[in-house]
Amino acid sequence: MALFVLSVVGSDRPGLTRSLAAAVLSAGGNWLESRLSRLGGLYVGSVLVELPAEGTQALRAAVAAVDAAGLEVRLAPAVAEAEAPAGEALALSLVGQDRPGIVSQVTAALGDLSANIESFETRVSAEPHSGAPLFHLDARLRLPPGLAADAAQTALEAISGEIMVDITLAPAG
Repeated sequence: MALFVLSVVGSDRPGLTRSLAAAVLSAGGNWLESRLSRLGGLYVGSVLVELPAEGTQALRAAVAAVDAAGLEVRLAPAVAEAEAPAGEALALSLVGQDRPGIVSQVTAALGDLSANIESFETRVSAEPHSGAPLFHLDARLRLPPGLAADAAQTALEAISGEIMVDITLAPAG
């Protein structure tokens, strides 16, 4: 069996997910995981597909047909995860007034720790009382073996005052 990641982007309209699902099925593939959403008025996302090795060409042809219908689709071989990654998994939650640079500073602090970002979601909402833009970040992190969660907490707290955000770090479930 072979694993592939389909990356998609295009103008949002009804039927896009159906087109992708039909392409995967027509190639004999199995839709395993996906993250699809409307972002900036576009349909964007990724899909992890498993299929028999002999279905690779059929998947490429089916994806080309979807691509020709106005949805940009990229196909990349995935790497099978043989074993669970080492290191502690943490859930990071951040909330604060929106301003440029929050993502840059948080990811720089995590990079300095050699932490791996396994998932990362952000959004902006209106603050309930004032209506001011409120930035939210939720991430799942994997610390390198030997790095304690306290060290990550300290590094993130060091930047929280500068970027004026509240940060919560907890073991990931």
